[in-house]
This record gives sequence, C-alpha cells and structure tokens, in this order.
Amino acid sequence: MRTDATTILPDPGLFGPGSVTWQLHGDPVMWIGGVRALFLQALHPVAVRGVMINSDFRRDAWGRLMRTANFVGTLSYGTTEAAEAAGARVRKIHRLLGVDDPELLLWVHCAEIDSYLEVVRRSGIPLDDAQADRYVDEQRAAARLVSLDPDRVPGDTAALDRYFADVRPQLAAGADAHTVDTFLRRPPVRTALVPAREVFWRRVAALAYDTLPPYAHELYGRPAPPPQTVTYRLTATANLLRCIPDRLRWRLPPRHVLRAIERLGPRTRPAPYSLRRSAAILDGPGRERHDNGANGGDSTRWRTRTPG
Repeated sequence: MRTDATTILPDPGLFGPGSVTWQLHGDPVMWIGGVRALFLQALHPVAVRGVMINSDFRRDAWGRLMRTANFVGTLSYGTTEAAEAAGARVRKIHRLLGVDDPELLLWVHCAEIDSYLEVVRRSGIPLDDAQADRYVDEQRAAARLVSLDPDRVPGDTAALDRYFADVRPQLAAGADAHTVDTFLRRPPVRTALVPAREVFWRRVAALAYDTLPPYAHELYGRPAPPPQTVTYRLTATANLLRCIPDRLRWRLPPRHVLRAIERLGPRTRPAPYSLRRSAAILDGPGRERHDNGANGGDSTRWRTRTPG
C-alpha cells in the first residue's frame, strides 16, 4: 500500500536565502549604516519633529536601537508570519502616535535603505550595480509592512537618486537635527559604560556621520572629510568587526540569523562576499546598470562595474 506524503518546506520569509537582503543584513557593518540613517533622517524637519515629540530615544537610546534592529532582523530573517506581525505592530504604533504620514514614512525608508547600501558598498562587499538595484527593489516589501504603497517606493538606485534630488530642498539642520546629532555622538549611559562609549561608540558614530553625503555635512555645518579617507576607515573598521565569530555577532539582534539557519539549513548561512560569485542567481532579468548620477547624498555610489 502506497501512501503519498506532502513535504512541508520551511518558510523562507519575506526575502529568503536567494535574496541580496539575506546576504547583506547579517554583516556587522549594517549597524554603522543604521546610525548613518539616523543622522540623515534628522535632516527632514517635519520627520525629526515627530520623533522629538513622540519618541523616548533620549531616555532609552539602547532600547530604541535594539527595537529597530529587532524589527529589521525579523523582516530579514524571520518567517513570513513573524514579519507580517511585526509590520502590524509598527503600523498600529504609527497610527496611535499620528506619525503615519506616507511622505514622512517614505523619507525614513529611503534614508535607511540608502544608508545601508552606501555603507555596505564602501566597506568592501562586492555588490555590483544589478545587485544594488535588486536590493532596493527587495526593500519595497519592507516598505509595504509600514503601510507604504510599494508602487510609490523607489525600486532601483536610479529611482532612489531621483527621490533624494526631489526631496533635497525640504531638508535643513534645525535645532531638532542638532539635538539628534549631539545625542548620537554622546548618548547618556550608565557610569560603568562611559569608557566604552568614549572608546567605541563615539568612533562608530563619527564614522557613520562621516559617510553622509556632502550636502548633509554642509547642512550640519561641518566640512566633509575626504571620501577616500572615510572609505579606508570604514573598510578597516568593517574588517575588524568581521573578525568577531559569526555565531557570536549573530546573537544581536536576538538570534534572528541563527534561527533562520536552524530553520532552513546550514547552506542558507549569509555570506555577503559570495555575492560576486552568485551574480547569475541573484541578478534578476532585465536589470540595467546606472553608471551616472549621484546617490541620495550627491556622493559616489561606489559602484562595481559588471563585466562587459
């Protein structure tokens, strides 16, 4: 007697191991990209005013950072059900606080994605132009979960560039932006953690700030450092962080990558330096390279040209 069994495959989540997102988001340099995003997001006066009114970041800086990292980690490596539930919680909070304006949410999204992409590419990960476009496109799934219409969210690097060009006249570094700037550079911590803040955090925050686009430096009122120097420092810092064993690094945010590997198998382990070798798998059909134009901050996109 023959019985037919239905094999239930593990849920890969929103993106899955074949995505650029899966490969990138487990890299430690993402933390630097996240801090860069906060500096950039603060330059939108209306968006940062909402943060100042509704956020407790000045009283619970580490908790807020970890909650954000937990959200990104859940969307990147959690199951589809977990990602949808996380999105529903964020949408509810946004509605309750009255910070669900689509234009402001779009700014936050684009500043975040641009920051991740800029820092990742300048840190030495071999991401080519088609893969960068693929990453921006993938992140429209994350945008949907915070109630944005994916069709109105940039789907490649050229569209992201155009978005920043359009929004640039609205940006300014007012009192709220400078409050965020000061806070990020030297957040209040318990006395026992002051040495760690001075030795580690201030350097990370300074490096994240230095990767900002030239106009952001101008708005904040400081001269932009030489791009080559910043890239060298970023690459050196990233390589140092990558020396920490993966299984130790991936405990933050709470074991998202480790749980994904347990769910889907060891072959799904994120490996961002395999992106160049995996181009044929990761690059979607019909992608064009965008060899001209600047990124959201009028700086170089640090593109790696594809052969041919």
